[in-house]
Amino acid sequence: MGLFSGMDKFGLGKYKDTSSIIEENKVTSAYNKVESEVNQKTPEERESEVLFDKRFTCPVCDMSFVAKCVRAGKIKIVDKDMDLRPIYEFMDPLKYDVIACDKCGYSSLSRYFGKLSSRQIKTIHEQVGMSFRGLDSCTDDIYSYDYAITRYKLALICSMVKQAKNGERAYTCLKLAWVIRGKRLTLDPQSEEFKELYKDELECVQNAYEGFVRAISSEQFPIAGMDENTLKYVLSDLARRLKKHDEAIKLLGDVITSRTTNNRLKEEALKLKEIIKEEVNKKSAFR
Repeated sequence: MGLFSGMDKFGLGKYKDTSSIIEENKVTSAYNKVESEVNQKTPEERESEVLFDKRFTCPVCDMSFVAKCVRAGKIKIVDKDMDLRPIYEFMDPLKYDVIACDKCGYSSLSRYFGKLSSRQIKTIHEQVGMSFRGLDSCTDDIYSYDYAITRYKLALICSMVKQAKNGERAYTCLKLAWVIRGKRLTLDPQSEEFKELYKDELECVQNAYEGFVRAISSEQFPIAGMDENTLKYVLSDLARRLKKHDEAIKLLGDVITSRTTNNRLKEEALKLKEIIKEEVNKKSAFR
């Protein structure tokens, strides 16, 4: 008797050797070969493989254009900053979250693209499109940080021109801060460019903070896809980065004591609260 006993009645009696069920060496070898090929690729090559060109129609000038987008499910989050900026395994997909018309200049975060009133279309055409000199099309397989930052700045300008809600403006500022941080962290911390980018990032953080504070008092949740507790948590870390420690602690108190805060966010809030306390103590020690 054996695992394959009785199979001879199907004409498969020759398959009696169970030791050949698993081709361990061949499978492992093939797997290692694939892993080796992946590891030999540069980060730029791996990044280009998860991108695809998607065609859009501009709601302002009605022209067709192409933007690079990230294929869903092709990259994994490996960590996140305290303000919830996601960090991915080998690339920064945040570079691709702005859709920008290279003909008239209309740009926005993908979440808001196409959501325009006739008045906004007219205003963007008059104040942006009529003076826009064109956006250079990306000839590379991936977007550089500089190119991505330019697109974010266009999106921010358009959000101002169309008089978008503060929530949209603040979220655009926040994501621009994240992309600037992404570039900054690739540089030497002692370089002048690193220092200048840090200033730009803080300016975006300041505007994001002020915009979200105003949005909370005048807009309905969700704001930029965030519920009240999540937004207050993000606000608390923005306040921390701006050295507004009292405001940060107050916001965290709202998050921690709220009955609707999920356990994961509550844990993050408690962790951030300890970080703020440490920063305050260090500041006091140097006085």
